[in-house]
Amino acid sequence: MATAHGRANGANGLNGSEVSFPPARYSKVPPTITVAVAEVDGPIDVEIALDDDIQDDPTELCTLLENEHSAKSMWVTVAIAYAKHKKLDVAIEVLTKSNIVFARGRADDRLSILNGLCWLYLLKCREAPRMKIDGQVNPESRTKEFYIQAATSVLNDASRISPSYPPLFLARGVLYLLRSSLQAPSTSAGTNQMSSERMETLKQAAKCFEDALRTSGGKNLMAKMGKARVSYSMGKYAEALKAYQNVLESSPELIDPDPRIGIGCCFWQLGFKDDAAAAWQRSLDLNPTSKVALILMGVYNLHLTAQLPPSDPNFLSLVKKALTQYITPSFQQDNSYPLSCATLGGWYVVRKAFDNVEKLSRRAIELTDVGAVASDGWYQLARKEHHEDNTAKAIDYYTKADQARGGDDRGYIPAKFGSAQMRVLMQDYDGAKFRLEKILQQQPTLEAQILLGTLYAEDVFAAQASNSQEDKSGELKKALKYLEDVTKAWKDPKRNLSPDQSVLLNLARLYETDHPDKSLKCLEEVEQLELAAIPEDDYPEDIEDEGLLKDALRELLPPQLLNNMGCFQYQAGKYPEARLLFQTALNASVKASSRDDDEPIDTDALVTSISYNLGRTYEADNLLDDAKGVFEGLLNRQPGYIDARIRLAYIALRQSPNDAGPVAVSKLFKENDDNVEVRALYGWYISRSKKKTLSFAEDQEQRHYKHTLQKFDKHDRYSLTGMGNISLTIAREMRRDTEQDKEKRRKTYERAIEFFDKVLQLDPKNAYAAQGIAIALVEDKKDYNTALQIFTKVKETLKDYTVYMNLGHTFCEVKQYAKAIEHYEAALKQDKARDPTILACLGRVWLLRGKLEKSLPAMKTALEYSQQALGVAPDQIHFKFNVAFVQIQIAQLIHSLQDSQRTLDEVQAAAVGLEEAIESFSAIAKSPFPPFPKNDIEQRANMGRNTMRKQLERALQSQQKHEEQNATKLQTARELREAEMKKREEAKQKEAEAEKERKQKLIEERQRLQERDREYMERRAEEDRRRQELIDDTEMRRSERRANPKKGGKRKKKSEMDDSETEGGDSDGGERPRRRRTTASGTEGLTDEERPRTKKRKLERKNKEPVGKFKSAALIVDSDSEGEPDLPADERGADSGEEGVAAPRPRKAARVISEDEDDEEAGSPKAPNGADVAMDDEEEDE
Repeated sequence: MATAHGRANGANGLNGSEVSFPPARYSKVPPTITVAVAEVDGPIDVEIALDDDIQDDPTELCTLLENEHSAKSMWVTVAIAYAKHKKLDVAIEVLTKSNIVFARGRADDRLSILNGLCWLYLLKCREAPRMKIDGQVNPESRTKEFYIQAATSVLNDASRISPSYPPLFLARGVLYLLRSSLQAPSTSAGTNQMSSERMETLKQAAKCFEDALRTSGGKNLMAKMGKARVSYSMGKYAEALKAYQNVLESSPELIDPDPRIGIGCCFWQLGFKDDAAAAWQRSLDLNPTSKVALILMGVYNLHLTAQLPPSDPNFLSLVKKALTQYITPSFQQDNSYPLSCATLGGWYVVRKAFDNVEKLSRRAIELTDVGAVASDGWYQLARKEHHEDNTAKAIDYYTKADQARGGDDRGYIPAKFGSAQMRVLMQDYDGAKFRLEKILQQQPTLEAQILLGTLYAEDVFAAQASNSQEDKSGELKKALKYLEDVTKAWKDPKRNLSPDQSVLLNLARLYETDHPDKSLKCLEEVEQLELAAIPEDDYPEDIEDEGLLKDALRELLPPQLLNNMGCFQYQAGKYPEARLLFQTALNASVKASSRDDDEPIDTDALVTSISYNLGRTYEADNLLDDAKGVFEGLLNRQPGYIDARIRLAYIALRQSPNDAGPVAVSKLFKENDDNVEVRALYGWYISRSKKKTLSFAEDQEQRHYKHTLQKFDKHDRYSLTGMGNISLTIAREMRRDTEQDKEKRRKTYERAIEFFDKVLQLDPKNAYAAQGIAIALVEDKKDYNTALQIFTKVKETLKDYTVYMNLGHTFCEVKQYAKAIEHYEAALKQDKARDPTILACLGRVWLLRGKLEKSLPAMKTALEYSQQALGVAPDQIHFKFNVAFVQIQIAQLIHSLQDSQRTLDEVQAAAVGLEEAIESFSAIAKSPFPPFPKNDIEQRANMGRNTMRKQLERALQSQQKHEEQNATKLQTARELREAEMKKREEAKQKEAEAEKERKQKLIEERQRLQERDREYMERRAEEDRRRQELIDDTEMRRSERRANPKKGGKRKKKSEMDDSETEGGDSDGGERPRRRRTTASGTEGLTDEERPRTKKRKLERKNKEPVGKFKSAALIVDSDSEGEPDLPADERGADSGEEGVAAPRPRKAARVISEDEDDEEAGSPKAPNGADVAMDDEEEDE
């Protein structure tokens, strides 16, 4: 397009263009001017220099011009010369003087002067400071607002002379643009929201530019640029982009101002950063000294670095490119350009060169007319004061940076975040949270989420450290929400974010109580980050196995991390993994002590804690000798470490419960009777070895706990829980014969609940106390629903088999036997596979289920579990009683069943079990301590001998008779059943075969359809090929006709006529000859729809000469024409060179023309009498 205007697509003499468009600024100012001065001897010419030797004081020059009545153009030239030399105040003085001189002059002269004066004020406004800042060097300097007012006054004066003077429209539009830039931005939320005042000002600017375009006939480029700038200021970036592109299309040579800059800015705001950079780079190619294009390319390259981590190899290269190639050259060209100052100031903030930051930021704030640039300047000053711990100034500058972009619901997010950080430093945490939440309402910023989540997490940690009873569940939820959102953002590949260890560690602490598995996962992620950060120089040599390499690298990690991971593995019951982590942590502690780190660690304390954890892991994994060695080693290093002595005493108690164990525990208690942990162990030992009693006051364990609470720690939770358990045990064994006994028992349960409630007041998450309350509710109040809720919550915290046992008991009481069985079996899996109590409970619940459902298999399962319990503890007489009782119950059930519901073998087995039960009851009744009264047991044995034995004998006879009588029926039924099964199997097989056959048919049908489609496509391809050959043949013949046109009005007769060219009908006839349609080559066998056709259109007959491209009276005849039937009969055989050829007779038929030959008609001769001529080409016949 540019070459159509006579220039290459460049600008201002670039790329081969010799003409500068528009001309360079001040290019028309001559170096000197000549003024004719009247003298006595006649006028003389006085030469006045306008170059570098121009006078600083214009008074003498203005006096000369006034006295000699110089023309207006002379005054304007002098003023422009001063403006060229950056002496705007002198230029304004010159034009102000000329305005006075020409006060009574022509209106056009005055308007021209006022217009120039307005533009000088506008230029001065661009260079003036935005506001006066404390410490201003020149307190008399004028602000932008002053010059805007001055320009407004000048324009008003000009408007009084002629409000329709065209140059004023453009000046007024620019004035409104500058005024809008100084108006406060909107504080309401929204992408393109702005204040009503600013919107009205921009509308006025747009109207002025419209008027400028109207008066110039749409040719004023500056007005077009102004309209685009207004759209951009309004936030209508797509509309502004279109306007800038229109300017560029109409004037591609324009580079001052350059629409490419505006195009790039629009692309940037629309999110197309790379397209923006391409536009700016093109501007830079055309004008390498453009400070605007340079700084914008620098901003783009810095933007690219923001998407990369500092460790990326491209990071430094992009920073270096931005600084050396773009930002520094732009600043060198104009060190007062606000955007250059702000951008370079931001770099100095990163480099912590705060002296330069102060100077550049204040310059950017003073000189800019863009609120965003001023905001950047204030923000950089705030960062400087923040780094220097000047809290008050930092908050003030952060606030100003925010307000420069709108503040409140809009504003500058980094400035708001900085203000929140300052509130944190001032320990105004509520104020910081308030500001951070407002930031997240405006925009979900990752840094704000991290800080806000951390603040809420610190609230939770502080409450945990102080054992506060205040509910912090709300803070916990918020902390988890914000920090989890951060971890989700890390997984977004588009954001390219690096995980933060502090976030993961805070999450691990928050998850620790309720979700230890998630906490461990967070620590494992931290471990991976630490491993990835280890430099390759520290990798051990000669280790190729990945597992061994990881173990070796782990020893370079912080030992605290490994220790915490080991603790979570220990809680999860994964003792080998925990043991490995603790051992690695010990090695890491030793290596950490040998490194010269900036933060020294207490290696001795770390080794002590980790060694203790390792010993506890050995102990939990039943490696008691290894645990004992670890604890003894600890005591060798730390003789006063009481926790190690406690564990050694406990191990001795486990290994020698009757000899060395009690001695060790008693010795430990005597030496440390004031230690509550030792007293807790001694209380546990008493509970296992004491003599049971129903008197609370006489209980030895109770006296011990009471002494602990009274003398040492009245809030000792272990002692309080132990007192509650003692009350539960006593209440459970108390008599319930009379109302007085029941009341006494109820009060004992209430006392137990009081103890447990006190523990929960001290520790709301104490699972043992909660479980004790649930047990009391079940046994005393029969409140099963509440107890189930408590047990369920306790199960989530306390991983102990007793919880499953209590749940099984409760479900059994409410007759939910399936759930009871489920929980009993879960208790068995807690390393209690041979626990006789659990096995006995399972036998009981299966027995109850069998009695309820009258299920013999359930009874048999109950018998199996009861026998297993007896096998584990054969000396326990109550387990023997359980087996006998289940056998009696099976015998009773067998007797009650119908003959058809049992078998002879089952009756015989029940009889054998009954005999065993009778013998067992007899033996149990003779034992010294039977589980029930001796008479009751003997009665059961006698009932078995006398009644049930006879009942089973009769049942056995009845069953034998039943099976003998029904043997034939049973055999027949069995055969019928087998036949039915066989029939079903055959039907299923036939159905499978039918399905297989159906699938095979589908496959064959699909193959057939594919074959048919393939043949159709081949046939279609062949038809297309033939059509193309036909079209090519037609084009070739048409080319031949064009290459050999018919000269003059004569037609050449062909010696031979092709069938396709022969027309029927008599040449003498008056009617139109008919044309025979013949089959074209290669189209045999095709239908009418499939045969290729040439598009034709029917033209109406007109009586006047057509105007335009198509001439209806044109005659086109060539050697292949079919016009021969129109000749007289005696002329058909004549030579083609004869001139006596009769003209064709006019026809009334419509003319049919092929669209492909429209362009051939223009050169054809006219038919006589304006008649239409039929055009019969070979394409038409075909």
